[in-house]
Amino acid sequence: MSDKRTTHFGFEQVAVEEKAKRVAGVFHSVAAKYDMMNDVMSGGIHRLWKRFTIELSGVRAGDKVLDIAGGTGDLSHKFARIVGAEGLVVLADINESMLRVGRDKLIDLGDVGNLQYAQADAQFLPFPDNTFDCITIAFGLRNVTDKDLALASMHRILKPGGRLLVLEFSKPTNGLLEKVYDTYSFRLLPLMGKLIANDSESYRYLAESIRMHPDQETLKGMMQNAGFAETRFYNMTGGIVALHKGIKP
Repeated sequence: MSDKRTTHFGFEQVAVEEKAKRVAGVFHSVAAKYDMMNDVMSGGIHRLWKRFTIELSGVRAGDKVLDIAGGTGDLSHKFARIVGAEGLVVLADINESMLRVGRDKLIDLGDVGNLQYAQADAQFLPFPDNTFDCITIAFGLRNVTDKDLALASMHRILKPGGRLLVLEFSKPTNGLLEKVYDTYSFRLLPLMGKLIANDSESYRYLAESIRMHPDQETLKGMMQNAGFAETRFYNMTGGIVALHKGIKP
């Protein structure tokens, strides 16, 4: 019997070492039209979800913030304006294409001086212990191979009293909404991906990855196991999205 470890890539089981390559392929494919697809897929509501994340973060002038899986930089842009010249925001993403799109976008917006960029794996974050006042990861944790390892890595580099905020798709709280959401995800989402980004398969994976992600209570427990205190979550849009928050004691 083989002891080769496997994990899920959407609904498909793949070797652990293969998942990162497959996920990278998805985001290399969608990077150029990622912002446009976010607006189309969510009807622009993703901006409200991110605004709530920023409001709940407690970030202030002079803080150091790490935006993991920061992609095209929506959160980093807002945080850079809040922390000011004395603060620092690091936009980190494992995917070179997404990081490049995000960097170019933020430079065009005039965000320079207090922003840095890092191509980094959330499981093995290359920062010293007790570095950041706040860490966010928005719509990225579900793509990480070992989520427990990633949460432990985030815990390590937060300062005592620092906050972790995980914004992610989750489980709808209403059965009827869940059925409607399933229809949208598995029928309309790949079609929109095909029409707008000429890539239905990547958006089919994104829908499947959402279903494989831990539900609200499970993720809360995982954060507690990683050492976070005062953990809680906030459902948005009927639980389609949840924001989890935890504090490093």
